[in-house]
Order: sequence, then C-alpha cells, then structure tokens
Amino acid sequence: MPGKSVKAAVAVVLAAVALAGCGGSPKVGTAALVGDDRITVTTLTQTVRDWRSQFRSDPAANELRANPANPAPQVAGDSESDLQGALTLLINFRVADRVARRAGVEVTGGQVDGALQALDRQGGAQSITLASGLPRAHARDLARLVATQLAVMQRYGADLNNRLNPATEQAGRQWNELFQRTAAGMHIQVNPRYGHYDPAKFEVAPIVYRLSSPDSGI
Repeated sequence: MPGKSVKAAVAVVLAAVALAGCGGSPKVGTAALVGDDRITVTTLTQTVRDWRSQFRSDPAANELRANPANPAPQVAGDSESDLQGALTLLINFRVADRVARRAGVEVTGGQVDGALQALDRQGGAQSITLASGLPRAHARDLARLVATQLAVMQRYGADLNNRLNPATEQAGRQWNELFQRTAAGMHIQVNPRYGHYDPAKFEVAPIVYRLSSPDSGI
C-alpha cells in the first residue's frame, strides 16, 4: 500500500466550495467524489458505525492497531479521525483500480484470493481490516488494494520475494508516483466537514484554516 500502507499526514487549506454542483452549492449528502463515483455521507457514517461495533469486540484488531509494526494503516482513535481514516481507504480503493488500468495490469480474483490469504497469515484479514479502520465486510477490498500494488510493482520489475532488492525498492517508488499522479488526475473532492484529500500523501486530512500568522501582524 502507498506510503505508510495507505496513510500519511498532511494539512492544507481547501476551498469551501468543494463538491460544488452546477449551481455552485455543495451536493447534499456527499462525503466525496472520486471521478464520477460518489461516496455518500450515509455510506460513510454507516461504515464507521459498523467498524466501531466490530472493532470493540475484536481483541486481535485492537492489538494490531496498537502495534506500530502492524501491517494495517495507523489511524487515530478519535471520532473525527475514524471518519477520515475510513474515507481515505474508500477513496484509495477507487484510485487503485484506476492505477491498475493505467499500468495495464488486470488484477484477477485469484490474485485477490492470494492477498487475502497473505493477510490471514499476518494476523487475520478481517482483523487487519478492522485495525485499518473499516468493518470486516471490506476485507476483500483491502486485499484487492494489496494485490493491485503487488501486481503493479511486478510490472515494474519488483522481486516480491526480496523486498530489499534495489529493483523492488525502485518499483515501490514507481507505484507511489503512479498512485499520486493518478489520484491528482481524478480531481478527488471531499466534503470539507471531513477534511481534504491530498494525492501526494494518499490521505484525507483535516483542513487548516489560517486566519492570521505571526508575520501578518494580525
């Protein structure tokens, strides 16, 4: 997954007109637009509600989330970050599909099955999905993201049996660069209530409003 699996931290200003419709007003009920694909507020809210319920009852997911070396993305535990973390992954799933097409890679069901099995060996695909900030129902989506990265890196010459191989490291950098370029070209728009999506960091992060600065004298 890109960067820290799929997550990194950044904060910049986003204009309040994000998600504007033809008349310039925000589309009611939209959490994010990824190309022509709409993620609704209802979908995001229900996703996080399901996640919270399942996460509380899964000790393995709690342990993975608390371990800095775990294979799942790190997401802060407060409610705002829960929403941002879930939305990040829902967006990145869609970006990864576009990345595969741009790289000329077809991710098969068998490859997804293989990634799912690999996640099971690392701590359980469903628990890793919960530790990532999504409910168990998205385990296969997470596995598809992993399979997509591996397939694209192989296209770039990676030796997946040797992660320290310079060719593998270079392929990882190429994956990151292609993911960034693809995300930037998709004009991803996020409802300002959740933050903004930065394609350079693969993440939905909070908006920072700069009302004054020490140099401005305000």
